Amino acid sequence: SGTERVTPLVALRPEQGTWRIAASKAGAPNNPDWYHNLLAHPDITIEEPGEGTVAVRATELKGAARDAAWAIFAAMPAFKSYEEKTSRTIPVIELSRR
Repeated sequence: SGTERVTPLVALRPEQGTWRIAASKAGAPNNPDWYHNLLAHPDITIEEPGEGTVAVRATELKGAARDAAWAIFAAMPAFKSYEEKTSRTIPVIELSRR
């Protein structure tokens, strides 16, 4: 739609210039709207404390890469409970600095 939206998310930082986010939607049965928007328009900007606005490209992790990233999220009790509430596989998105 081109409409700017602000969605605060927990992000993992596996390395400099890379962020990972989970489309958990608190364990809802469907993926959040922002997930579908990222797939359709992967070039976005994020706000990073200490860095300001950062241009990134979103890529959905698949297979073993997704599972390894999700395991880190699932080590946090809130994310583990989200996984237990839903039958869907919760997507993990990698944001890489452009």
